[in-house]
Amino acid sequence: MQLRPRATLGRVLDDLGDTLLDLVVGESGDPREIGGLVIHDPLDEVTLPRRALVLGVGLGDPGEIQVLLEELAERDAIGLILRGPIPADDAMRQASARGGVSLLSLRRGASWSHLAALLRSLLTGDLGSMETETLGGIPSGDLFAVANAVAALVDAPVTIEDRESRVLAFSGRQDEADPSRIETILGRQVPERYASVLTERGVFRELLRSDEPIRVEPVALEDGGFTVPRFAVAVRAGDEYLGSIWVAVAGDLNAERRASLRDSATLVALHLMQVRAGADVQRRLHTDLISSALEGGASAQPALARLGLGDQPLLVLGVTLLDAPEPTVDVARAADRSRLADAFSMHLAAAQPGATAALVGDVVYGLVPLPGAAGRGGAGGGVRPGGRGVAARGAAAGRGSGGAAAGRGSTAARETSAVRGTASAAAGRDIERSAAGAASVDHAEERARRICDDFLERVGRRLSAVVGIGPVAADIAALPRARATVDQVLRVLREGGTVRAAPLSDVQTETLVLELRDHALARGDTPTGPVARLMEYDAEHSGDLVDTLRAWLDAFGDVSTAAARLFVHPNTFRYRLRRIAEVGGIDLDDPEQRFAAMLQLRVLAPRGGR
Repeated sequence: MQLRPRATLGRVLDDLGDTLLDLVVGESGDPREIGGLVIHDPLDEVTLPRRALVLGVGLGDPGEIQVLLEELAERDAIGLILRGPIPADDAMRQASARGGVSLLSLRRGASWSHLAALLRSLLTGDLGSMETETLGGIPSGDLFAVANAVAALVDAPVTIEDRESRVLAFSGRQDEADPSRIETILGRQVPERYASVLTERGVFRELLRSDEPIRVEPVALEDGGFTVPRFAVAVRAGDEYLGSIWVAVAGDLNAERRASLRDSATLVALHLMQVRAGADVQRRLHTDLISSALEGGASAQPALARLGLGDQPLLVLGVTLLDAPEPTVDVARAADRSRLADAFSMHLAAAQPGATAALVGDVVYGLVPLPGAAGRGGAGGGVRPGGRGVAARGAAAGRGSGGAAAGRGSTAARETSAVRGTASAAAGRDIERSAAGAASVDHAEERARRICDDFLERVGRRLSAVVGIGPVAADIAALPRARATVDQVLRVLREGGTVRAAPLSDVQTETLVLELRDHALARGDTPTGPVARLMEYDAEHSGDLVDTLRAWLDAFGDVSTAAARLFVHPNTFRYRLRRIAEVGGIDLDDPEQRFAAMLQLRVLAPRGGR
C-alpha cells in the first residue's frame, strides 16, 4: 500500500508538459496541491477554490492579464494558463512572480476542452490522502505513470488507447514521434483519416486476433503526417478487448523489447480494470454521500465534509428526464439517466467551483455552494436571532428603569432612552444584514436559473429533461426540505407545459393543487354536487359539458376564447353553458359555486384522469 501522488502543479507539468504546456514563470517542481480547476470568465464572477488553477481562455491583452494575475494572487490561486505564445511583457511576468501565481502557456493547436478534460482527469483521479494498491509498483489506475513505465521499457513514446481509439494516457518523449502522433494526443482520438486506412489494412482486425505486438507501417497520405512506424499490442482482460498500446519507433523492436511490450499489456489491463472498478466505486460512494446529505440527520455533516461542502449555504437543484416519472430497469432509459447525470455534473462543476451532483433514484441532485448567502423562508432556516432579541432586552431594561424611576426619574429616563437607541441601532443593523442576505439569495437563485437554462440549451433534444430549482439551505436541517421542494417542482414540470426549469415560486399554485390531489386520492374523495352530475350526464350521453365548464372557467368566463379552445361556435358554447346550469344545477354567476367547481375539476377530476 502507498499513497497516490497528489495533484500538484509539478505533477501536471510532468504529465502534460512535454506535449501541451510550457512553464513561463514559476517553479517546475511546485509542490503545492491544486485545489480545483476554474475557467476564467470576465463577464461572470466565479468563486475560486483555494489554490485554483485558472484557464485564461481568450485572454491576450497584457494589461488584462496583469490585472487578472494580481486578482488571482489575492485569491490564493496557484497558476494561470494562457494560449501561447504569451506576450513578452515584463510587468506581466513580474506580477506573476510577485504574487506567486505560476504562468503557463498552452501550445498552439491544443484544444482548451481537451486540456480541461486531461486536467480534470488528473485532479479527480488523485485521491490525495486515500491509500490505494499498487500494480507493478505503480499506483493502481494511474495510466499516465503506466505509459511512462512502458515507454522506458521499450525506449520509445507510447500511447494507451481504448476500444474506440481514444487516447487514455500517453508517455513523455512524444516529440520523437511524428505529427500524426501529436495530432492524436491533442485531439484525444486517432484522426479519422488515419483510422480509416488502418481499418482498410486490417490492423484492428489483427489486433483483435493476436496477443503478439504487430508492426504498422506508415500511412501514405498527402499531409505526410504519419511517417514513423508503430508497434501495437492488444490489451485484454480474459476474452474482453479493452484497448491497445501503441509505440512509435523509427527502427525495429528487438525480441526483448517486443516481449516487454507484450508483457506490459497484462499490466495495462490490470490498471484499466482498476480504473473501471474505481470509477464504479467512486460513483456509488459519491451518490451515497449526496443522498446522506440531502436526508439530513447525523450522517449529513460528515457527508458534506467529505464532499467539501461543509459549513456553507447550499442551493439544491434537481434534474430528471421528462418521460421517466418512475425508476425503471429499462437499459436504454438507465443509460440516458447516466448520461444526464454525467452531463449535469460536468456542467455544474464548470459553472460553479465546488458544485457537485449525483443520480439518486431517477433524479440527478446537484449541490451548489453559495459562500456568504443565507437561506430564507421555511426551507432556508437562515433567520438569525438578533434584532428581536436586542429589542426585547431593550424593552425589558426600559421597564426595569421605569420601576425605579420613582426615586430617579430623570436618570431612568436617560438610561431608557440610551437603551432604546442601542436597540434601534442593533435592529437597524439586523435589517441591513437581512436585506443583504435576501439580495444574496435572489442573486443565487437568478444565477442558478441561468446555469439550468444553459444546461438545457446544451443538451437540447438529445436528453429531454426538466430542472427544479430549490431554495437556499442555510444549514443541514434545511436540506431535506430543500430536496422535497425540488421534488415538488419536478413533479409539476413532469405533468406537462412548456416550462423546463423553474423554482417553487413559479409553480407553487400547481404544487398545492397536486398536494390536494394526493390527499383526496388517499381518502378516496370523488366529485360531488354539480360536477358529479355533469360527469354522470357526459358518461351516459357522450357529452362535453365537463370540458365546456372547464374551458369556460379557465378562460375567466370569456365565451369567445373558451369556444375557440374547444373548436366550437360561440353560440354552440353558450347553449352548452345553459345546459350546464340545467343539468348540473349550478349558478355560474355565483363566485363560490364557480370556485367549488374549479377546485373539484382541478383536484378530483384532472385532465387525462391524473
